[in-house]
Amino acid sequence: MASVFGHAISAMAIGSLFRNRTQKLKFFFLGILCSIFPDADVIGFSFGIDYGSFWGHRGFTHSILFGVLFGIFVTSIFYSTYLKSRKGFFLASYFSLCTISHGILDAMTTGGRGIAFFSPFDNERYFLPWRMIKVSPIGIENFFGKWGIQVLQSEMIYIGIPSLVVMVIWYLFYRQKK
Repeated sequence: MASVFGHAISAMAIGSLFRNRTQKLKFFFLGILCSIFPDADVIGFSFGIDYGSFWGHRGFTHSILFGVLFGIFVTSIFYSTYLKSRKGFFLASYFSLCTISHGILDAMTTGGRGIAFFSPFDNERYFLPWRMIKVSPIGIENFFGKWGIQVLQSEMIYIGIPSLVVMVIWYLFYRQKK
């Protein structure tokens, strides 16, 4: 999996593409929450849930369907007054994209067993053809050390720089339209 930092950076980049008055701290905080929430499935290890099962790590919570449903859920909880409006559609889209981005980044890592993108219809695990992000260890105690530094370096190159480029290009494009 990519680290919490990599997922948070991607949520910020995605959020920068949604130009409107909802871009406040709450908006970005919820986007970051959505981008890391799929890893809540690691709790299954404590209950003996197999990695490859529907509820296992990188299973249903990493799927596209889960991302869409979770994005709608977050919008309905935190922005319920906008739910049936155009603004609600864009908020749900942002939160869904942040959640889905988690699986996409994990599918680009050097480890794990792939992502169940199409769960519950297909529980097979997939990787993307580009697997350049160093896989992050599970558990915070394993992150501090040489492995964690390698993960952060990898994410700076393959998540941080592209995210920064997207944000700058979009900012310049948006600024030019004003």
